[in-house]
Amino acid sequence: MDFTIRPALPEEYAPLGDLTVQVYLSDGLLDYGEDDPYIPTLRDVAGRAATSEVLVAVDGDRLLGGVTFALYGTPQAQVSRPGEAEFRALAIAPFGRGRGAGEALVRACVDRARAAGCTGVALSTQHMMHSAHRIYERLGFLRTPERDWNPLADRDDLMLLTYVLTF
Repeated sequence: MDFTIRPALPEEYAPLGDLTVQVYLSDGLLDYGEDDPYIPTLRDVAGRAATSEVLVAVDGDRLLGGVTFALYGTPQAQVSRPGEAEFRALAIAPFGRGRGAGEALVRACVDRARAAGCTGVALSTQHMMHSAHRIYERLGFLRTPERDWNPLADRDDLMLLTYVLTF
């Protein structure tokens, strides 16, 4: 592995927020493009870091991507249940893809969940995030359609898929 996984430094919060927004935009994951109401949430790495752990993949001083790890009951947790952890806002820059950075970030979240005594890890994902789905399935996450959910009550067409890894 030619990169490192570690907690994000405060000076990396803004660049990671920008990277995350750009990845979501370029991958077509934001229905309203540059005006999508989810952009401020994606950009607010400092806010996520205040209540959860933000991890980054770096190659030297080059930021490859990041993810937010959250324990059940914390403000960033959306789909986890008691005893579970979850992660969200996984994003890898185009130049960092194909190097295993996404999988390494997911594995780091799983390791943190185990170390915290959790019984599993849950996550939400969009239908079109096929590369991410392959990582999750390769690591043993299973689809849990009974936990799928819609973050916007006024939109019938936005259903997030859930996956869970139980240990």
